[in-house]
Amino acid sequence: MKDLALRIENILATSPVWVEARFHRRKSQSVQVQSGLVKQAKSNITSGIGIRCLVDGAWGFSSTSDTSTQAIEKALRQAIDCAKSISQLKKASIKTLPTVGIAQGEFILDGYSELEQMPLEKKLQAVIGAEQNVRRLSKNIQTAVCAYNEQFENKIVITTDGARAISRLARNEIRVSAIAADHGEFAEGQHTVGRTGAWECLFAESNFLEMGEKAAKLAVDLLSAPKIPGGLSTLILSPAMVGLLSHEAIGHTVEADFVLSGSVAQGKIGTQVASPLITLCDSGIVKEQAHAGGDLLVDDEGIATQNTTIIKEGILNSYLHNRESAAAFGVAPTGNARAWLYQDEPLIRMRNTYILPGHQTLQEIIESTADGYLVDCPLGGQADSTGEFMFGAQKVMRIEKGKITKLFRGATISGQAFSVLNSVDAVSREFHLDLGAGYCGKGQPAKVDAGGPYIRCRAIIGGVQS
Repeated sequence: MKDLALRIENILATSPVWVEARFHRRKSQSVQVQSGLVKQAKSNITSGIGIRCLVDGAWGFSSTSDTSTQAIEKALRQAIDCAKSISQLKKASIKTLPTVGIAQGEFILDGYSELEQMPLEKKLQAVIGAEQNVRRLSKNIQTAVCAYNEQFENKIVITTDGARAISRLARNEIRVSAIAADHGEFAEGQHTVGRTGAWECLFAESNFLEMGEKAAKLAVDLLSAPKIPGGLSTLILSPAMVGLLSHEAIGHTVEADFVLSGSVAQGKIGTQVASPLITLCDSGIVKEQAHAGGDLLVDDEGIATQNTTIIKEGILNSYLHNRESAAAFGVAPTGNARAWLYQDEPLIRMRNTYILPGHQTLQEIIESTADGYLVDCPLGGQADSTGEFMFGAQKVMRIEKGKITKLFRGATISGQAFSVLNSVDAVSREFHLDLGAGYCGKGQPAKVDAGGPYIRCRAIIGGVQS
């Protein structure tokens, strides 16, 4: 890696314009077992270099899987030619990029070597055992699926204005699913976890068998659960649901490229957008939880990541920036430029997005809730640039007079994200990032994580209208 970095640096030294070179090597491995059969066991390696340059405010980009000096020099010429052609047609106001936070050195996250040295066969045997255990837990379990994925990332980012970052990390994830059936009724329970680090990082809260037991129990319990009546209600959202809300309905609206396109967050810096109990962050590293699924020390523009406070005690404090948007807003970049593969250009993307914990316990919040629902196990959903959202939830429990009384089948929750956050009147001290097995989509995938505490709010819960 160091020899390649030096060679890239020497090639870029000949460029008459600003250039960014990004080498990326990814090794991916995955296994999947369903109903006792190994459905998938594969390994893949992708590597190459992306070259991006800036000429009179216009971007040019070229990539190659060939890392020879001749191939890199050719990609550089092509990127410069593209930028010059575009600059003649499209004049831009941004001529230079801010250099605040430029990273130099090696950026290594723990767990890479340990995970790489662990045989894939050992991981496969663990997946096989977990899937077998799920099917044995109840006669109602008809199908079980267990999958494991891992990615080993090696990157070099060098720019002509001083960035020289070599990074290495490993991400892994587990998904366990159980489908139960009884008298024509079907229900599914899932448990997922995703981390950045070694194999053991996946099992900080539950071991493999316990994950399967949770998925199976939920599937069986949901078989007899009634459907929920709909309407505006008091909801206690779990950390996983808080993460989905924070990422999908808030996080995307504060990505600076979306802000420039007219998202609901445009022009709201310094204004109240949430309850004073809410502080929302997006971080490369989360001090409240080790090995989060979106951990990152340096972004794909060679900017050191940081803890960006998006909302501080209810006040919109910052957008998420790459170097270009930071120049447009006259602020420092936040280290949010990310590219999926070497042939992709970096986009503004989240890392770990979460609400900070409060001071109450979950039990105290439940006991002070006269009538409402505890909502958990997100099933995805959708949100738009206005902050309007609709999310699915697999597990919903009724709260009556401060006690959990009944389990309901899954439902949807909907509303306007900032209005929902303005209604928050309780935030738990319990904290968890719970979406590390997910992928964010925005033209290209990105590994992220999200979560937070339990929060009590008002939103519409959808089910059978009463």
